[in-house]
Amino acid sequence: MKKMQPFVLSGILALLFIQCKKAIKDPASPNTEQRTATPEVFETVINNTFASYATLEQYWNYLYPWGSDHNGSARMYASPTDHNHVYLDGNGVLTIKATRINWNEGNSSSNPYLPIRYHSGAINAKFHILVNDQFPNYEVRGDFQAPSVRGSWPAFWLTGVNSWPPESDIMEFKGNTNNWQNTFRTSSDVTSTITNVSSPGSWHTYRVWIQKSSATDVIIHYYIDGVWKAQHTGNFVGKPMYIIINMQMEGSSGSPGPTTDTYLRARNIYVGRTRAF
Repeated sequence: MKKMQPFVLSGILALLFIQCKKAIKDPASPNTEQRTATPEVFETVINNTFASYATLEQYWNYLYPWGSDHNGSARMYASPTDHNHVYLDGNGVLTIKATRINWNEGNSSSNPYLPIRYHSGAINAKFHILVNDQFPNYEVRGDFQAPSVRGSWPAFWLTGVNSWPPESDIMEFKGNTNNWQNTFRTSSDVTSTITNVSSPGSWHTYRVWIQKSSATDVIIHYYIDGVWKAQHTGNFVGKPMYIIINMQMEGSSGSPGPTTDTYLRARNIYVGRTRAF
């Protein structure tokens, strides 16, 4: 190899450094603000993890992070040996099935302590979203076939590991065809964008792009099927968040809920982030 002259080599290195200094922005949205940034590279954290149970269990835990109960009338049941309510089809699709029960199983252990009327399923990612100086941008997306009958409450969402809020709801249907994309800053300070989705039982893609905008705050862009829907802000910097997919029932989605089995299907779950260096 021919030896480069020192001034040529230094020029090339300077050019590469300038290119790396370009700000990272969401390529899918012209609405994302450009910002001055330290050099960053994009890396994939989670991608298509529903090919097998081994891969599912490598990246995801069963149930909610806090257990089997939450704010509806469904109790979550799933484990490496119990795939009645959380199962794979062998082609990269995860199914969560909610089934009405006809016996008394007591009340949910979570507020508002509703009577348990369903068995259903949930998973939560072992990886946590954490926006900070080292990881200032995140993308989270997935394809879903979501039920919209009264009493069905499917969701794909982020929520605080150490406290609540923060919360970001990427996909949430509450008993009809309106999708709720919510950002909770406090229990009373929340921004909601409601979009009517045609045929939510067909495949649709739900996505957020989260960008650190100050020492404490983030900008969150919400999308459905690649179309930008809203920009919210949140005081989420330095606050780790769970990634959850679940099918809750009744509660905010109305009652009585369905008497037949209800299904939520998910595929192509993707999480990426930029790393500053």
